[in-house]
Amino acid sequence: MVKILKHQRLNETNYRIVFDSPLVAKKIRPGQFMVLRIREDGERIPMSLADMDAEKGTVTVIYQIIGQSTTLLSTKKAGEEICDLVGPMGVASHYPEKGNFMVIGGGIGIAPIHPVAREAKKRGLHVIGIIGARTKDLLFYEEEMQKVTDELYVTTDDGTYGKKGFVTDALKELHERGKRIDHILAIGPVPMMKFVTSTTRPMGIPTWVSLNPIMIDATGMCGVCRVSVGGKTKFACVDGPDFDGHQVDFDLLTKRLSMYESYERQSLEKFKRECAKEAALKKA
Repeated sequence: MVKILKHQRLNETNYRIVFDSPLVAKKIRPGQFMVLRIREDGERIPMSLADMDAEKGTVTVIYQIIGQSTTLLSTKKAGEEICDLVGPMGVASHYPEKGNFMVIGGGIGIAPIHPVAREAKKRGLHVIGIIGARTKDLLFYEEEMQKVTDELYVTTDDGTYGKKGFVTDALKELHERGKRIDHILAIGPVPMMKFVTSTTRPMGIPTWVSLNPIMIDATGMCGVCRVSVGGKTKFACVDGPDFDGHQVDFDLLTKRLSMYESYERQSLEKFKRECAKEAALKKA
């Protein structure tokens, strides 16, 4: 069992949760991920890290409510426990030896670029950050990102905060102003990562992305998380999650991600009905 130390709601859909997990905190590196189960009969959920603290023995996740499992997780309180947490999984992010390193985070992708940016700065790189969300209320970690970057640019789709537009608009503007960018890591929704790579391809900037395909065992045994990179099949759980974005087949990734959407909706609706029924029985 893994104890929850802190759990807070950041905005309409995002939560920040801190787990007591000394062994994982000691070993895990930026770019790697964990797999957790809320209860014994629950699904295995891959989660990227927003932070890790080896001294305190804690790992921090920022997650978005999407389906049944994340809805259930959002009901857990500090002091309670989840069934288990396994990590580190995957390959840690890599960095250029020198130069200007850019991290781009869109939506929930802001969380995992935080530890990557911090590590890059420790390595002596000049770190440029771009974070974006649909609207001001969905932004988070701006203050944390300010601490681990040398330059930080904020965008919102609707212009309620920062620069109006997408993260790619800020990227284009910096490039047009002559800002040298030697390497990029972009994390966020698949469409965002696809547009970032299509923007940087003609610029000739090496661009890596962190992929989030459907996973089951996360050990390379089941093959469910396969993605096509440079025409070759890779497993995101053991070969990634970071890959050369200019080689990723985003159309295939998008198609595979939508395979179980109807089942996920049915599962969530059933879970909500069961919760409502349980609440009604308690009141009776």
